[in-house]
Amino acid sequence: MSWYRVGVDIGGTFTDLVFLGTGGEVLAMKVASTPADYSLAVLEGIQEGIRQLGAAPGAITEVSHGFTIATNAILEEKGARTALITTAGFRDVLEFRRNRVPRLYDLHYRKPAALVKRQLRFEVRERMNARGEVVVPLDPASVEAMIVKLVDAKVESVVICLLHSYANADHEQRVATTVRQRCPKLTLTLSSELLPIIKEYERTSTAVINGYVRPVVERYLNRLADGLKRAGVDVPLSVMQSNGGLTTPQIAAERPAFCIESGPAAGVMGAAHMGQRVGLADLMTLDMGGTTAKASIIENGEVLQSKEYEVGAGLNAGHRLLRGAGHILSVPAIDIAEVGAGGGSIARVDGSRSLRVGPDSSGAVPGPACYGRGGTRATVTDANVLLGFLNPDYLLGGSFALSLDKARAAIQRDVAEPLGLSEVEAAYGIHLLANSNMSRALKAVSTERGRDPRRFTLMTFGGGGPVHATGLADMLGIARLIIPPYPGVFSAFGLLFSAVEHHIVRTYFKPFLGLDLAAFNGIIKGMRDEARQVLRAELFSDDRQHIAVQLDVKHEGQGSELMVPLPDGAVIPETMAAIARAFDAEHTRTFGHHSDAPHQLVNIRVIARGISETSRVPKRLVAVSTGQRRATERRAYFGPKHQWATAKVMQRTDLGKTPTAGPLLVEEYDSTCVVPPGWRVSIDELQNLILETAR
Repeated sequence: MSWYRVGVDIGGTFTDLVFLGTGGEVLAMKVASTPADYSLAVLEGIQEGIRQLGAAPGAITEVSHGFTIATNAILEEKGARTALITTAGFRDVLEFRRNRVPRLYDLHYRKPAALVKRQLRFEVRERMNARGEVVVPLDPASVEAMIVKLVDAKVESVVICLLHSYANADHEQRVATTVRQRCPKLTLTLSSELLPIIKEYERTSTAVINGYVRPVVERYLNRLADGLKRAGVDVPLSVMQSNGGLTTPQIAAERPAFCIESGPAAGVMGAAHMGQRVGLADLMTLDMGGTTAKASIIENGEVLQSKEYEVGAGLNAGHRLLRGAGHILSVPAIDIAEVGAGGGSIARVDGSRSLRVGPDSSGAVPGPACYGRGGTRATVTDANVLLGFLNPDYLLGGSFALSLDKARAAIQRDVAEPLGLSEVEAAYGIHLLANSNMSRALKAVSTERGRDPRRFTLMTFGGGGPVHATGLADMLGIARLIIPPYPGVFSAFGLLFSAVEHHIVRTYFKPFLGLDLAAFNGIIKGMRDEARQVLRAELFSDDRQHIAVQLDVKHEGQGSELMVPLPDGAVIPETMAAIARAFDAEHTRTFGHHSDAPHQLVNIRVIARGISETSRVPKRLVAVSTGQRRATERRAYFGPKHQWATAKVMQRTDLGKTPTAGPLLVEEYDSTCVVPPGWRVSIDELQNLILETAR
């Protein structure tokens, strides 16, 4: 009897599922998402997968999950009615935010509204200083007055974030005790427990986001867990975090702020593990879905992490300097740049008669014109159908037909006629402009961070990634591409490769000069011990734990910091000198220079990973349902140089280790890989498509 692990990734249009058997058997599926209750699509997909496998519900041993529930709640402003309790005089921290805005010269620009309305922000009289010393004792009368307002407000969630509570949590704990006693049904988030770090706005914003989405996520995970049990799938449920590690649903429900970007993180982790298997330490990844494209970077085998990012900012241009449009989340996350460029991105001609593609999208409903669901506007998918890159009769193995005529009509009306172009010229222009938009995301994680994209191998996935891969590579001068197996559901696949991971962070704001190394080592040891206890509680013995430490370091007087790894062993003066050199090198690589100013510690970060007893990546993959088709041919347009050409249509399994030259279309259940003239493709032992330029 085979046993199966299941990865589930929820998207706006489709919910992706991958069943991975103990012998490497793979069943990939896409089912329509159910926005009214996303758990319904998950349960439907798992039950359908069990049926197709001919297995019993008891054959499922694990379900790993990435979701967009929290993100959608913020974007749609459908989170819980939340109150914020803060120090007197700091009620408007959420309004002040930072001084950055994404459109500097737009006098009419307005930042998104704070997640907690002003009338739901309550003050208590107290004050700590940055050393954790009491300046103003907590006033019980002000707490009682606040409780009366809190009860009248009829909120569902409460966030407590007092000034300098990262240094001394006593006042937050005392306020929380009173709230629990007087309002026991309220969901409570304490900033000193969630994120005990310096910077008042960042800590407040993160705690507020956690409180705002926590009841929504708790209800969703409870519904999903109950539904799985009713279906006979009574197994551990793991949830992907933004940092690329898995956690329990209990922790995810209590700390949903750490899971906001769980879907995109899963794909990057899958790419990192696949890169390890094929011996590639330097990878750039691009995940192109229906609405957005997301880029990330893997360097020396390590996924680059960011200590903060924005949520609720809408679609951006993939530039690290364009910030300030959303709510700050100061939690560890995979460094991902996102642009509004996907299969559903809408093409149009603006008032200056210039072609624009995105960032607005046709979404799942009505969708691209070729979907035949009521959409009439031209999109990137319509262009790819018209160019012959996508087979109208074979999307999702033939279960989802596309209309070539509707795609042609939309492009002719919206783009070709206004610009005086032929329909093919218009479609190819849309395709190229989508590539240009996505290249900005790739540059944001490479050149804008001091990395030369030409020394990286590009791995593309998502439904549209393999269609645009070679065009992006040509733009950036990249000579080698990898398309992993099951690219259209690869984020769900990545969930099955990932390991349990927890992050613990503490502020330690000290200059390097005169640092008390004994105290520093003591704090690090305490955080390491705390991390080990967390993993032990999840049944990882000490020999199956990996603990790493990172430091947030900056120059004295500098406003931002960079993360630097701490070498193993006790910290001695030579260690601090090595950290200073590592910081200077990273500062030079990121910003092009470094200063001779003294160095300063800001935060200590401990990363705890649980190591599985057996490898989570099988040695070989075997398709359970391949939907094999006889090889055919199709005409496709490869630009002004090559014009229309007859491209052979093949399956991934038709290819061998000997490269096959383009033009070629590798058609699969969940995606199509376009191999134009000048490129060649082969397949490796793990079923990755390897594309190399023949020039």
